[in-house]
Amino acid sequence: MPKTHRRVVLVRRPPGEPAESDFRIEEVPVPQPGPREVLVRVIYLSLDPYMRGRMRDAASYAAPVGIGEVMTGGTVGEVVASNHPGFKVGDIVEDRLGWQEYAIGGGPALRRIDPSLAPISTANGVLGMPGMTAYFGLLEVGRPKPGETVVVSAASGAVGQVVGQIARIMGCRAVGIAGGGAKRAFVTDTLGFDACIDYKATDDLDAALRAACPDGIDVYFDNVGGPITDAALRNLNVHARVALCGSISQYNATTPETGPRLLGTFVGKRVTARGFIVSDFAAHYGPALRQMGAWIKSGRLKYREDIVEGIDKAPRAFIGLLRGENFGKLLVKLGPEPRA
Repeated sequence: MPKTHRRVVLVRRPPGEPAESDFRIEEVPVPQPGPREVLVRVIYLSLDPYMRGRMRDAASYAAPVGIGEVMTGGTVGEVVASNHPGFKVGDIVEDRLGWQEYAIGGGPALRRIDPSLAPISTANGVLGMPGMTAYFGLLEVGRPKPGETVVVSAASGAVGQVVGQIARIMGCRAVGIAGGGAKRAFVTDTLGFDACIDYKATDDLDAALRAACPDGIDVYFDNVGGPITDAALRNLNVHARVALCGSISQYNATTPETGPRLLGTFVGKRVTARGFIVSDFAAHYGPALRQMGAWIKSGRLKYREDIVEGIDKAPRAFIGLLRGENFGKLLVKLGPEPRA
């Protein structure tokens, strides 16, 4: 057991795009667990777009990260010391323990991971928060019906790649929107979407959507906001549903964009749009995780991870995430996995 470990704290609230100087890497003593607590050696740190919102000092569904505090983030790690009756040394666990190499856990969100079911990294991805976001956002908010067309933006990302595959499992036509030829090919050739539009390679996204969705759009799963979402909304069918998951294109904006836009079209088409947070469905995670695990085992659900190594790489990787530079679920590997 080392005496010290590294962590990343927030030192400035960026007005626009974050910079590496907005973070500081500190070396501090490894904490010791108290009663009903465990000490976790973090193996994987999840980097997700929602973290940009936590860097603002603004009212939201969750409290912002304080200046000088450890950046928030989902983690998967190994219990290396335990004073908790429900966890033993050697357990693999998942919790939101932040950007640090060692952390104290033991709250109600701490959950044990079975490494025999899937690689432990998936607990931060397809079998974690992003996977649950896709599952409930599509099935409970989007409510697709067999034969309908489902469109998802950021289709090669951690959430989008799962949304389209579940749509296919539900008997729908799945159309993705992604940036770059490699991502477009991955979405269609590996994930099995019916079509994918490379928004960086077209000057007319409306026309590209009409070609890919000849029967219009019944469900739009929005991860990006901005002009991509505008184009999708212009192609909605009557009684379409819109699942509002994220607006990554606007997270670094220094001034609010004009909007909301195109809501007039929602009246005539009787569109239903709903924003959601994945924790809304926390009581139902168990059955959903079992279903997702079964789809992975059967080969019906595939996933891609983008892994960088070392906690010192986390700030730069996070900045790249907001620019769309990642390819798949972005993780930072902080240490080795336990030997089997």
